[in-house]
Amino acid sequence: MSETSSQSSAQKWTIAVLGAGAWGTALGATMLTSGHHARLWARDEALARSINDDHVNRRYLPGITLDARLKATSDMQSALEGADCVLAVTPAQTLRTVLADAAPHVGKGVPIVLCAKGIERETGRLMSEIAAEALPENPMAALSGPSFASDLASGLPTAVTVAAQNADLAVTLAERLSAPRLRCYSTDDLTGVEIGGALKNVLAIAAGATHGAGLGASASAALITRGFVELRRIGEAFGARPDTLMGLSGLGDLILTCGSEQSRNFAFGAALGRGESLEGRPLAEGAHTAGIAARIVRERGLEAPIIESVTELLKGRLTVQAAMEALLSRPLKSET
Repeated sequence: MSETSSQSSAQKWTIAVLGAGAWGTALGATMLTSGHHARLWARDEALARSINDDHVNRRYLPGITLDARLKATSDMQSALEGADCVLAVTPAQTLRTVLADAAPHVGKGVPIVLCAKGIERETGRLMSEIAAEALPENPMAALSGPSFASDLASGLPTAVTVAAQNADLAVTLAERLSAPRLRCYSTDDLTGVEIGGALKNVLAIAAGATHGAGLGASASAALITRGFVELRRIGEAFGARPDTLMGLSGLGDLILTCGSEQSRNFAFGAALGRGESLEGRPLAEGAHTAGIAARIVRERGLEAPIIESVTELLKGRLTVQAAMEALLSRPLKSET
């Protein structure tokens, strides 16, 4: 069945999007292009009013006019009323709190699609584990892949992966969430998709720092490649499948995030490499994930020197130049 025909035959849903940042707003607007009804929950009432009245999200998507049908509210109950599917698009470190507030208003059996990437820094839990604690009677899925919110909101082509442990659910969600400019692939490797999305943020900080310090394209390419080795090594320890990490939610996302200051994590790392102040910079989820990722690496006896170096950089215990010298002076060995 073609993508067009599958979309035309798919049941149209009411989709609640929890989070009116750049990615949540872009996803909400995109759901409208598939004929779904979409409602945004915004923590900030003024932001919700601006989306409703002016059809813009100046704070997170400046310069982009939104579909007038996209409605936002700061009332959680109103956002979730009658929802057939919930897209959770809040930062990883606030997901637990947001889902606890949402839980009384989410219908039993309604799928929760996690669109934030990260590992909870206090507990080391993946987003699906946190969500399952808050909503034990709801199936969990994740949407991840190489995607900039401004690209999607501008109608540029984007491809992502939708994962759920139940393969049939993953297929259904991929079909329903696909849109004319958003192609969703499905997988039942939920862990692999989550690990890829979380760790690429940490590696993007490393790539950005290398770029910001002016260490050259050759160093950047080597760091990204060896970083991907670490991502696969850690993913394997969690039970992720290698082919998942070679796909959109692993390698694809890593390539995008490590190559442009449009990526918050890369931009954060670049500022770090240039020695700039990090105060007031936009959220870089990798900065929160790095420490817990390094702790997991140590606890499991894994080798991930780049991820551990990022942690030391963020703590101010290491300079970018010293980190690179340490990586280059490691014992020589076979690449594979």
